[in-house]
Amino acid sequence: MVLPIIKIPSPILRTRSREVAREELRKPEIQKLIGDMRETMPAANGIGLAAPQVGVNVRIAVIAYEKKMLTVVNPKIVKRQPEYQDSEEGCLSIPDVVGIVPRYKEIKVTSFDEQGRRFNMRVRGLLACVWQHEIDHLDGILFVDRAVKFLAPVTEEQRKAFAAYKL
Repeated sequence: MVLPIIKIPSPILRTRSREVAREELRKPEIQKLIGDMRETMPAANGIGLAAPQVGVNVRIAVIAYEKKMLTVVNPKIVKRQPEYQDSEEGCLSIPDVVGIVPRYKEIKVTSFDEQGRRFNMRVRGLLACVWQHEIDHLDGILFVDRAVKFLAPVTEEQRKAFAAYKL
């Protein structure tokens, strides 16, 4: 089922999400959430979607990866290369805003998949930016907090919404 996307200034987007126990992954409600997120992301034209964006503060995200979709549970960045890249980012929860965000060019990540199997990946470029963006969501951080520049004028109303509940 395609879920509605939570938008700013919802406080759920600023709440650090809780980890999901491996045994909890077997629960029908968690499997349904994952399935719904896997439907919602492409329906919303996204390349990443974190559970808080659909109203659930658990550490689950889905990420577009090589024409497939990766489900990540309790993802962590375990190593960062010191080089940065400028990432042009938008967010399904902050419509019509695009900004430049400095992100690590290459990271090593660890996560569980939807079956509870641990995996590790080294990711670069756009995929590294997507992982960092989604992990930020799970920590209650939005891309506007990290943006060094906005590519279109940001309205006064949008600025107030960002500032009203910055960390």
